[in-house]
Amino acid sequence: MLNDQAAGLRAMQSKPTMASTEQHKPVRVIAVASGKGGVGKTNVSVNLGVSLSKMGNRVLLMDADMGLANVDIMLGLQTKYNLLHVLEGKKTLEEVIVEGPSGLRIIPAASGVSRMAQLSALENAGIINAFSELSDQLDVLIVDTAAGIADSVVSFCRAAQEVVVVVTDEPASITDAYALIKVLSREQQLTRFKLLANQSRSSKHGRQLYEKLAKVCEQFLDVRLDYLGSIPFDHDLRDAVQKQIPVTVYKPHSESAQAFRVIAQQVEKWPVPKGATGYLQFFVENLFQSEAFEREGRERKK
Repeated sequence: MLNDQAAGLRAMQSKPTMASTEQHKPVRVIAVASGKGGVGKTNVSVNLGVSLSKMGNRVLLMDADMGLANVDIMLGLQTKYNLLHVLEGKKTLEEVIVEGPSGLRIIPAASGVSRMAQLSALENAGIINAFSELSDQLDVLIVDTAAGIADSVVSFCRAAQEVVVVVTDEPASITDAYALIKVLSREQQLTRFKLLANQSRSSKHGRQLYEKLAKVCEQFLDVRLDYLGSIPFDHDLRDAVQKQIPVTVYKPHSESAQAFRVIAQQVEKWPVPKGATGYLQFFVENLFQSEAFEREGRERKK
């Protein structure tokens, strides 16, 4: 089965595409992650995507919570196809994209399908590789990962240009955020992370939360943790979630919507990646090498 998957993905890599024959505009690839669920990670992904789209960017949001997809639910969208249909070869990636608010485009994941929560590294690589064919249609790709440190989370964070870790001021969120950063740092050699304080009482409170986690990371890990900002949990945000409308659309002048706009402005100032398509291809090639190395190690132990 592994050899079949590898052959299929290599064929997809060797197939002549626009991505492999032409020079493309670089794509910002941002993974939004969290140590635990319930911290508002998907809400951050959606509203950041809407804010960037309103600023004139072509934004694609991928729901990468393979087993418990919820981006479409948060937006009240009726989706017919999702990433499972892409993996099964029934649809192309472009065919499953749905239109969201303010020009934001979404790739839904399958909800409640255990098969999607147990993808191999090669299957995750195949999904990532497929995005290279869309690079001419994108300025920003936001990957809303699952909570925790599952293999899919690690794969997508490793593939991204930037990793945004969403955290709230509660012990479990802080502890699990540190655990996520530790795994990505020690096992995947990631050294740069952006921290976003969600549901904060004030901007000062958000900064204090960042300093608390940054201090621990600097003491025990060889990483750089930058402060992206904070999002207040105001009444408008709560109402928007209930109405399944992004707060940046529902109440664009609310305190939380303005905070998302400020963060989107920061994202636009990040250094533009040099050839994101090539970066994704390089990532996939590394996965193939990693699989081959692990397989060789298993055979030696027999």
